[in-house]
Amino acid sequence: MALGRRTFLARAGLTAAAARFTSRPGPAAAALVSPGNTVDWTAVRALFDLDPGFIHLASFFLVSHPKPVREAIDEFRRRLDADPTWLEEAMFAEGHPHLQDRVKAAIAAYVGGRSDEIALVPNTTTGLALVYNGLRLKPGQEILTTEHDHYSHHESIRLAADKNGASVRRIPLHDGAARASEGEMAERLRRAITPRTRAVGLTWVHSSTGLRLPMRALAEIVKTANAGRDEADRCLLIVDGLHGFGCVDEAAATLGCDFFVAGTHKWIFGPRGTGIIWGRADAWPHTRPTVPSFESLEPFGRWAGGQPLEPRTRAAWVSPGGFYAYEHHWAVEAAFRLHEELGRPRVAARVAELNGRFRREMAKMKQVTLHTPMAPELAAGIVCFEVEGLTPTQVVERLRSRHIIASTSPYPVSYARVSAGIMVSPDEVETTLREIRALSA
Repeated sequence: MALGRRTFLARAGLTAAAARFTSRPGPAAAALVSPGNTVDWTAVRALFDLDPGFIHLASFFLVSHPKPVREAIDEFRRRLDADPTWLEEAMFAEGHPHLQDRVKAAIAAYVGGRSDEIALVPNTTTGLALVYNGLRLKPGQEILTTEHDHYSHHESIRLAADKNGASVRRIPLHDGAARASEGEMAERLRRAITPRTRAVGLTWVHSSTGLRLPMRALAEIVKTANAGRDEADRCLLIVDGLHGFGCVDEAAATLGCDFFVAGTHKWIFGPRGTGIIWGRADAWPHTRPTVPSFESLEPFGRWAGGQPLEPRTRAAWVSPGGFYAYEHHWAVEAAFRLHEELGRPRVAARVAELNGRFRREMAKMKQVTLHTPMAPELAAGIVCFEVEGLTPTQVVERLRSRHIIASTSPYPVSYARVSAGIMVSPDEVETTLREIRALSA
């Protein structure tokens, strides 16, 4: 009989904790949303302990924990500090829900998928590496991606291809993000996919330019390319969804991709060091686990019983095992509950309103070159631009001297970036525009 995880921990000297987890992380204040479904954005801003002396336009880089998330982290930390063996009960004991299952249920409701399709990971980089490294690749196959993706995506692909004798090919989807169109990008992808293409790696929202890809249209191209293929040679669509996840009114599981990878410590407002992989149930068997998992008892039970692991990989087997910052991972639920309370359409509308204002006004500035598309369906929450006569670093430094925190894009060709999250007010957007006009003058 397979040895259970609980038995294993007991043999190691860990007994079940006396205290049981009976409460849930506290919800956000009821005043955030009025009975008429209007959000009090001033109250939302108060959830974040951001320095009030600055306008914060780089929160998509690493978000400040909002109050419900801080409280959840503190509650879990206190419980673990009081009795670290409570971990066994929280994650493995029979007879009551496990915290990781509650976290995945909250994520599943937001992405539009199922809990058993989700792997929990520390961040987007790790998630991408686990998916690509686990791909069942054969020599002669290729991974197709674009010239526009981030270092983490490109390196995850390169390292996986090197290990498996596969090749990597990069294509331009456009000749300039500000001028890109859905038809052009779809046609370029259609022409690039060949029978050797085992996977296509795309980024939903490019942090280099702010361009949002028309993911459903691109997913249709991949679907068409799979017509007539054997299942073992199916072309998989793998999406870095980080900068659309939490600021666009789209459910990840409905985009048409096979794998969707995103950290939750940016637009989702989750704890630092947390992320997800959502994968279609029929896509997970195309991968192999890389790190031993503690999330599922089955791999451990088969190891203990001297049995081989069933070859059809499941999501839980891909979640990395080992000990980690449990209070942060469990508090992810509080971040998704906050989004649930605010409502994804309202959050997305607010982000679109604020950043749309940035794009419209920058487009009128003669000394400013806007690199983010004007079309709302091709943009999200990041606005990239140049100011004539200034480097991106100089733009950011001069804005900071005026108490405005912007950023530069970490790519071979870099631009200045501003990004208004829901913690930013319309007045702060106007103040920033006034300072950019002064720079451009």
